[in-house]
Amino acid sequence: MKKLIYLLAIGAAVACKNESKPEPIVVTYPETKKVDTVNVYFGEEVKDPYRWLEDDRSPETEEWVKSQNKTTFGYLDKIPFRTDLKNRLEKLWNYEKLGSPFKEGKYTYFYKNDGLQNQYVVYRKKEDGAEEIFLDPNEFSEDGTTSLMGLSFTEDGSMAAYLISEGGSDWRKAIVIDTETMEQVEDTLVDIKFSGISWKGNEGFFYSSYDKPKGSELSAKTDQHKLYYHKVGTPQAEDELVFGGTEAEKHRYVGGRVSEDERFLFISASVSTSGNKLFMKDLTKANSPLVTLLDHTDSDTYVIDNEGDQIWMVTNLEAPNKKIVVTTVANPTPENWKDVIPETEHVLTAGKGGGYFFTEYMVDAISKVYQYNYDGKLIREVELPGVGSAGGFGGKDEDKEFYFSFTNYNTPGSSYKYNVETGKYEQYWKPEIDFNPSDYESTQVFYTSKDGTKVPMIITHKKGLELNGKNPTILYGYGGFNISLTPSFSIANAVWMEQGGVYAVPNLRGGGEYGKEWHDAGTKLQKQNVFDDFIAAAEYLIDNKYTSKEYLAIRGGSNGGLLVGATMTQRPDLMQVALPAVGVLDMLRYHTFTAGAGWAYDYGTAEDNKEMFTYLKGYSPVHNVKTGTSYPATLVTTGDHDDRVVPAHSFKFAAELQEKQAGTNPTLIRIETNAGHGAGTPVSKTIEQYADIFGFTLFNMGYEQLPNQSVLKEFKD
Repeated sequence: MKKLIYLLAIGAAVACKNESKPEPIVVTYPETKKVDTVNVYFGEEVKDPYRWLEDDRSPETEEWVKSQNKTTFGYLDKIPFRTDLKNRLEKLWNYEKLGSPFKEGKYTYFYKNDGLQNQYVVYRKKEDGAEEIFLDPNEFSEDGTTSLMGLSFTEDGSMAAYLISEGGSDWRKAIVIDTETMEQVEDTLVDIKFSGISWKGNEGFFYSSYDKPKGSELSAKTDQHKLYYHKVGTPQAEDELVFGGTEAEKHRYVGGRVSEDERFLFISASVSTSGNKLFMKDLTKANSPLVTLLDHTDSDTYVIDNEGDQIWMVTNLEAPNKKIVVTTVANPTPENWKDVIPETEHVLTAGKGGGYFFTEYMVDAISKVYQYNYDGKLIREVELPGVGSAGGFGGKDEDKEFYFSFTNYNTPGSSYKYNVETGKYEQYWKPEIDFNPSDYESTQVFYTSKDGTKVPMIITHKKGLELNGKNPTILYGYGGFNISLTPSFSIANAVWMEQGGVYAVPNLRGGGEYGKEWHDAGTKLQKQNVFDDFIAAAEYLIDNKYTSKEYLAIRGGSNGGLLVGATMTQRPDLMQVALPAVGVLDMLRYHTFTAGAGWAYDYGTAEDNKEMFTYLKGYSPVHNVKTGTSYPATLVTTGDHDDRVVPAHSFKFAAELQEKQAGTNPTLIRIETNAGHGAGTPVSKTIEQYADIFGFTLFNMGYEQLPNQSVLKEFKD
């Protein structure tokens, strides 16, 4: 069924916001065929007319992607200030960015990007020596789409293994090199996924992967994760299976980490993204048995350090906000755990370095950091540079100095050198950026959700903002998987705020900002709480005149894409623009793709029981697009190599919207080719994406030129 998209006609000399009705430009959507596929759940038939779009290897799907992109980019090309946005993004992005240094062997390593390089480059230097390039991922591929996704050194720093991703895929390859000669020492390892590299001496390392799936490796189900040991110099086919691989007990996520003293291998095994079992193996003894520390998945628990026969762990077992406990090698199970740093009212994140623990607490999503000794004695509170998010507190046991980072929504990230004995630190690096943080402000508010729950939200904008209901606003959310949204700087959001935009981030239920109970309150049969929290945030912004329906856009990615999809289908009257990115949008079939079944802790599945099926169907965005409804202007974004949230979710949702949209608002899909879920995306593509997203958003709010023309003067000459 063909529909019409209306573009705004552009006048040569107009005000920033045109109050008159512009002449429409007509564009037709591509035809999307429908099939007769029907799924049956507990006796109920559910039509799936766009099932054929799930086949990512089909020539028909490929043609559909091309035709949709042609339509979408034909629309975006007509936005008059799209190029101005891209130019401003490039200018602001073009400053040197430096990661915190870390020492390996004789060298200190650090990541650096000169400004607009597609990928960060790894540099190194000896003490008092000149810096040199160690790895330059920009040379991995001509278009910058092969990225460095992991780097691990042997204890003496003489060898390194690094992981690469091609085209944004979660599948990795591992390359082992001699760090002095920079020569590759063996064949490339392949088919590694959701894995780090953990060395055992110089002999070999542990990594995780799945069996090669039957069918498309970008969409076929993978649910049997395995831990392997690779001995350097031997074929990958001879790698030893260390854990997993039994049909009797499948684990979707398995990871192995060698302790810093290289005495133990600690293994975590999970069936979903929440909860894990924990095991250990003594590497100093040949054929040592696997010892169980935790035999159930009722908690999230990991080892933070060991010393002699003592083992320290971070856990939320019977402690929803987490605590640090200690046990012994001889008696490692929970009944023998002793509290070292007890649970508090705030959520704990812990690191270690220099013989100390560093505990970061989220106080209403704001960082507070404390230093303790291994007996649990408080050494000091670390007075941070400001109100925001701190990261990187930790290092090796021998380190007496390490580096931490600090940022917030209007302050670009800087790094600081910290002395573990004195507690003093000095600024190590500060970015030189064409952006003045003092011109902007962040305010934290608490609003009331539908059921009376108080939810925090941080609102950032230019100082002196007039609360007149006419400010272009992006409401960004996530609300899932125990993930916390804490203040951090974004170049793209800086450009948005330069244009007078408001950027608002609520800490929705389903996240981890207030611990396990806050997370669980947004899962399974309580998932609607997340959407209600987001809707209430939008209503707060409107009621308090930050914005209005005509100037509000909602945005989120992955689980946040689900959030946007559910919100716009439940309350299409609430916003002008919807921006679901790489979203989980078909809630009846998400668990049949790649590692999607591992998300069942948060979502449940349509196969669990009739109640769960009915609940999922009740909010699944793909299944709740209604004929005759006027939906907001929508730009769905995804990548054709996304093998985490497969693009079929976005394809089917866009097809439903294009068929059923009743109003004149455009419903488009932008499909990035040779790109995945987001990590490792080249800077050049990221800039283009944001120029399109912001251009689409402002254009559909009625702007015919950028609200703030003053920032254009510098690059229009």
